[in-house]
Amino acid sequence: MDISDIFKFPSQRIKAKTGRLLISEPFMQDPYFKRSVVLLTEHSESGSFGLILNKPIPMYLHEAIENAPAFDSKLGLGGPVQKETLHYLHQLGNRIPNSTEVMDGVYWGGDFEVIKTLILAGELKPGDIRLFVGYAGWAEGQLDSEMESKSWIIAHANKDLLFTQEPEKLWSTILEGMGEPYAFMVNMPEDPRLN
Repeated sequence: MDISDIFKFPSQRIKAKTGRLLISEPFMQDPYFKRSVVLLTEHSESGSFGLILNKPIPMYLHEAIENAPAFDSKLGLGGPVQKETLHYLHQLGNRIPNSTEVMDGVYWGGDFEVIKTLILAGELKPGDIRLFVGYAGWAEGQLDSEMESKSWIIAHANKDLLFTQEPEKLWSTILEGMGEPYAFMVNMPEDPRLN
């Protein structure tokens, strides 16, 4: 018996859907998803799309995109797919045309030219938007398979946590907030063979 089986979490009552969080199980070793929190921005029978929320990178918007304005917010690694693309979550609703509401008060995408204009006008603050390079994607049936193998814990998203200024603490903060047995997982070693 694999030692990690001892620590598997209970069956999920919450189902995966757009606007929910995927929290990686404590022993996941994938370098992109180890101890990660992913917001599902799109979830259907044909596949899923999400953004890793807790992997900040030491780079700013103007360093990643030519002619982008300086903005005092580090980018995040949204996932391993198409790392040359820019994605964003924001709380600006219809002020950003063509954005999609993924949960109450949280929007994905929209017109980047409007975002640049708001930054230059000083009307966009780091707490209003999260910028990511790359994304996490699952083909048809792939996420369901990962759920069956209990690679992910599903949780409700909280808008305040999504726009936290300390995203690297999200994995432990969310699990602790879910109570037992999830809070217990925060103190587990990344490698189950370690004491």
